[in-house]
Amino acid sequence: MVNVIGLGYIGLPTALMLAKNGIKVIGTDYNAKLVGMLLKGHLTFEEEGLENLFNSAFENGIKFTTEYQKTDTYIIAVPTPYIKASKKLDPKHVISAVESVLNVCEKGAIIIIESTISPGTIDKYVRSEIEKKGVCIGKDIHLAHAPERIIPGNMIYEFEHNARIIGADSQQIGEKIKELYSSFCQAEIIVTDIKTAEMSKVIENTYRDVNIAFANELAKICRVDNMDVYEIIRIANKHPRVNILQPGPGVGGHCISVDPWFLVGDYPDLTNLILTARKINDSMPAYVLSRIRDIMRKHNITDISKIGIYGLTYKENIDDTRESPTLQLLERMDEHLAFGVKVFDPFIKERIVDHQYINFEDFLNEIEMLVIITAHEHIKKHMDMIRNKIILDTKNICDFENVYKL
Repeated sequence: MVNVIGLGYIGLPTALMLAKNGIKVIGTDYNAKLVGMLLKGHLTFEEEGLENLFNSAFENGIKFTTEYQKTDTYIIAVPTPYIKASKKLDPKHVISAVESVLNVCEKGAIIIIESTISPGTIDKYVRSEIEKKGVCIGKDIHLAHAPERIIPGNMIYEFEHNARIIGADSQQIGEKIKELYSSFCQAEIIVTDIKTAEMSKVIENTYRDVNIAFANELAKICRVDNMDVYEIIRIANKHPRVNILQPGPGVGGHCISVDPWFLVGDYPDLTNLILTARKINDSMPAYVLSRIRDIMRKHNITDISKIGIYGLTYKENIDDTRESPTLQLLERMDEHLAFGVKVFDPFIKERIVDHQYINFEDFLNEIEMLVIITAHEHIKKHMDMIRNKIILDTKNICDFENVYKL
């Protein structure tokens, strides 16, 4: 039996995927309300294909509880925030979960940490906490790191088709974990040491962050001399060894906007490029705000309540708002005493910010200027409804004239 600890965006689908493929699974989360919803058959977030996976897992006997279970295998998928002052990983949730596992686990149990962690986290924090309790690592329990490699919006496919990395102290334990993940993963599963697994996940997201920062800096450069950054990137990408990503209003989510900080915090003298990339991407919401200001002045719009922001989630076609550019933008507005801007997102059913609309038509009727932050399919299907608006399109999805871009 596998006890999956933490039933959020990673833990829940991991538990469901294992259960669907014949593994006996109990999912544990301290959030009693969340567990209660799952026990009643209600999903806690939207994801294409997740409902079918949920139903299959239920048919195979998956259970949910707030209590840690006595078993031989644990998968820990709890949050790993960073400390804003130092930029270092805050390991408190991982340490707490491991300590709770030690209170109930069988001798020889395997503890697999899926949460993204900075290189050396298990050595610096987890091992020491375990050894303080007199537990022998490698005999009483075994440690491993198997970082998730999926993206919201395409989770189910990527669970099955993305290569996986398993870091373990011994090849034997690594192979045992590989067999477990092979129950659903059809791609290559690589067994390596723990620190290599930790580092590989962090640099995957850091690479993407740096590439996005390059595109965002190009957008700022091109704006100065009124050049079309999208056309320039399109042409440059014709080169067989060039693959520039698209600029955008900022970087959100719990991966790209967080993981690079782990390296900055741990290696402050060696991460000049990574730090600069983080600063560029974090500056984009403020840059969007400056574009809004300039367009308002050009069109003599003096009432901020006539501005509407489309999109609260950090990427298209999901309901995940963690670290989203819109929330960052609203913070910048709040700092400048700019209150009253209206907000709409078709994937967010409950009001989480002020002046948020649930009905799209009502939202449009109240605004003169529309700022597109998230490129949901919803707005692509309703272009006819926004043509008469002044538009700042930060995602380059509008193909009609007189649209402002980054």
